[in-house]
Amino acid sequence: MSIRKEVFGATKDGQTVTKYTMTNGQGASVSLLDLGAVIQQITVPDREGKLEDVALGYDTVAGYEVNVPSFGAVVGRCANRISDGQFTLGDTTYKLDQNDGTNCLHGGFHRFNYNMYDAECEPGAEEDTISFSRVSQDGEQGFPGNLMFTVSYTWNDANELLISYHAVSDADTILNVTNHCYFNISPGGEAAGSVLSQEVQVASDRYTPTGPLKYPTGEIKEVTGTPMDLREFCSLEERIGEEDPANGTIFNYDHNYLVDTEPGNIVYAGAARDPKNGRLLEVFTDMPGVQLYTARELQEANGKHGRTYGPCAGLCFEAQQYPNGINEPNFPSPVLRAGEEFESVTVYRFSVY
Repeated sequence: MSIRKEVFGATKDGQTVTKYTMTNGQGASVSLLDLGAVIQQITVPDREGKLEDVALGYDTVAGYEVNVPSFGAVVGRCANRISDGQFTLGDTTYKLDQNDGTNCLHGGFHRFNYNMYDAECEPGAEEDTISFSRVSQDGEQGFPGNLMFTVSYTWNDANELLISYHAVSDADTILNVTNHCYFNISPGGEAAGSVLSQEVQVASDRYTPTGPLKYPTGEIKEVTGTPMDLREFCSLEERIGEEDPANGTIFNYDHNYLVDTEPGNIVYAGAARDPKNGRLLEVFTDMPGVQLYTARELQEANGKHGRTYGPCAGLCFEAQQYPNGINEPNFPSPVLRAGEEFESVTVYRFSVY
């Protein structure tokens, strides 16, 4: 294993951005930036051994300073949507940015991935780890408490990317962190143009349906007999059609599935595979939910090598708390009490079949 450091560029404020690349014994690698602690590149083999980058993103610091789709981003303090851009904790109601209609989405306008992080490298014989840390100040994004936050990425010889989160706040707050990497494991990787040729599985029999503003209604429904049933591998091309609920078709997957786990218990949550090149991406987590997002709305210019990423150019598995959990009393609570430590792990495993 090895870790290489190189200058990636400079921010508009003149801060130097460093790119860290962990490479294993197979030549497979993961690249990260201290700007936003983002995943900038994941290069893994197909069944013929061909190495390709399977993570959507940018070649420039300027791209990541805007990064509206949150390519490769650590998302916080609160991933996904908070209805009406507000929540009540104790006797106080906190007002947040309304950056998605009336919702607060992924923390608002100033997201975690727009900040610089302190980096620490831990090279090893069988795995490398890079940890990124910062303090989210009391009032940042409208959330209470000074939050000491660290995300650690570990890459090993089994082509597993472990993402470990640790956080503690000096006041009661809410916390829902995830990674928003867009994957395309098809031939060509991030340049493939579409994920619709892939097959997807989500190991869940329940999900949280959403209303017209895209946050959960508060219900928990069974997937049986609906297009939400992905317990067996299904072709995205066959499943995604025009929005027509009467005929059981859907326009896009952007839904939270329930994961049968508890804190500290890492379980299989889902996978994507491509029959053409044999790549397989599996997801494991100890979070109670995972958002499958197939990015039908995506239209992003200036991607890597000048590419435009269009609809369904990537898909996300976002391990998370339930969206809008702070405003739904029957959902798991995202409240982090003062002095309590939050820890969570998500694993992305790349292999072939």
